[in-house]
Amino acid sequence: MRNGLRAILAASVSLWVMTAAAQNESQPNDGSKIGEVNFAVSCSFSAQQKFNHAVAILHSFWYEEAESAFTDVIKTDPSCTMGYWGIAMSNWHPLWYPPSAEELSAGSKAAAAAAALGGRTDRERNYIDAISAFYRDSETLDHRTRAVAYEKAMEKVYQSYPEDREAAIFYALALNETASPSDKTYSNQKKAAQILNEIFTEQPDHPGVAHYLIHSYDSAPLAELGLPAAICYSKIAPSVPHALHMPSHIFTRLGKWQDSVDANRASLAAAQDYALRHYGAGVAWDQSLHAMDYLEYAYLQLRQDHAAKQLVDDVNAFREAMPATLPAAYAMAAIPARYAVERRDWSLAANLSLPSAAIPWSSFPWTKAMISYARALGAAQTGDVARARTEIEQLQLAHDDLVVRNKYWADQIEVQRLAAASMLSHAQGQDEEALAELRQASDLEASMDKHPVTPGSIVPTRELLGDLLLQLNRPAQALTAYQQTLATDPNRLRSVYGAAKAAASVGDSATARAYYEQLVFLEGHADSETPEVAEAKAYLGQP
Repeated sequence: MRNGLRAILAASVSLWVMTAAAQNESQPNDGSKIGEVNFAVSCSFSAQQKFNHAVAILHSFWYEEAESAFTDVIKTDPSCTMGYWGIAMSNWHPLWYPPSAEELSAGSKAAAAAAALGGRTDRERNYIDAISAFYRDSETLDHRTRAVAYEKAMEKVYQSYPEDREAAIFYALALNETASPSDKTYSNQKKAAQILNEIFTEQPDHPGVAHYLIHSYDSAPLAELGLPAAICYSKIAPSVPHALHMPSHIFTRLGKWQDSVDANRASLAAAQDYALRHYGAGVAWDQSLHAMDYLEYAYLQLRQDHAAKQLVDDVNAFREAMPATLPAAYAMAAIPARYAVERRDWSLAANLSLPSAAIPWSSFPWTKAMISYARALGAAQTGDVARARTEIEQLQLAHDDLVVRNKYWADQIEVQRLAAASMLSHAQGQDEEALAELRQASDLEASMDKHPVTPGSIVPTRELLGDLLLQLNRPAQALTAYQQTLATDPNRLRSVYGAAKAAASVGDSATARAYYEQLVFLEGHADSETPEVAEAKAYLGQP
């Protein structure tokens, strides 16, 4: 039965892709198709309709439009206190990044206005108290402490009003927001998913339910469970660029590269249209860049290098990103780094530079570190020991600067530093040290989950470990490293190829054939036949 469900869902993905693309092309991107929400509040009839519309937009993280919509609610009914709640919610970005100083100020003022006016019911006052808990003492309390305070407050709302589905949905989002990236039991995500799945059957067109289910299942062990929500979400809210993109979180986790390409191309087209209308030419909307990073990752797994290179050129052509957020900064640094490292173009990697667009890189130092990482790998692989050492020192400085205030991103940089140091050790003939450093990097990386802002690291360090073991003529160990990578990152092109070579080297012809066949399939629509595919076909006896 389970296998039958998998087959149905797999077949449904192609139908989803065609439907989403058709809806995106045929519908104006005016927010008219955003899903169905019924969040009852004590406002005028007209304001209630607009409030439902605004909450639907909020559930799809379209924060610019949500704040504008909640402002319209207040204009329609100045006594509608929950309109101020909505503005406060629109200035917080769960799962994405902490609010800027300006957003904290705007959100705090809105929460204060809501509290001053007072909700007309105990339930409304509870919602206002919850968002107030997030903004309270923001000058002295860190973001996570305040996010946990909001989660606990929303838990009380959820428990006090068991029939209030919106309370349950927002509580599930709060659970995902406060989930620890090092919790490999995924306790918060599983709890959130249990809540959301109960509502999904009741409200199949609710944008928040499908959206937050995708986030709940955005991990290697749970990803397959997210496929039904992934298939549905873009059809629920086809006018929202982020809704068109979100299914690719699950597609990426499952190695469904063409489905990810189609999803992100639809999202990018909608996002670029929005950016042109709201920001003008030459400006990248952060949601455009977010889709571009996922698209770049997928293109490279299919060896569609021309399309991948075009995205790099597009990033380099932007003069500014609006708003200048973590998704924007991350994508702008990751896209050129991915293009060089995934293709093992070490000369290009060694000479990368940050895109010239106006971005406050100092606000997101871990994004800038990705360029240093790519340069360090490239320099080590091309024998430029001095340059590699310099870039590794930059990674060390970035780590040390972050380790107290943001341990997660500091640890991500430490993974990169160790991997780059390993390549340098290997370049200097210190192979055992190189292996020890890569194993340490791989274990540290495995202890954390990826951030929602990214489809994955620039390169899995355990894949690099497989590469090094293969170079050192240890194919059995290399095969294990590649298979461990593929267990969490299925259909990664370089790991599939490495596993095929390693299996062939140890004389495991059945395993080698399976991986070479997989490689030929993955590159079925590549720009041209690569040496790796030629090698695979030769092994398989194919013309």
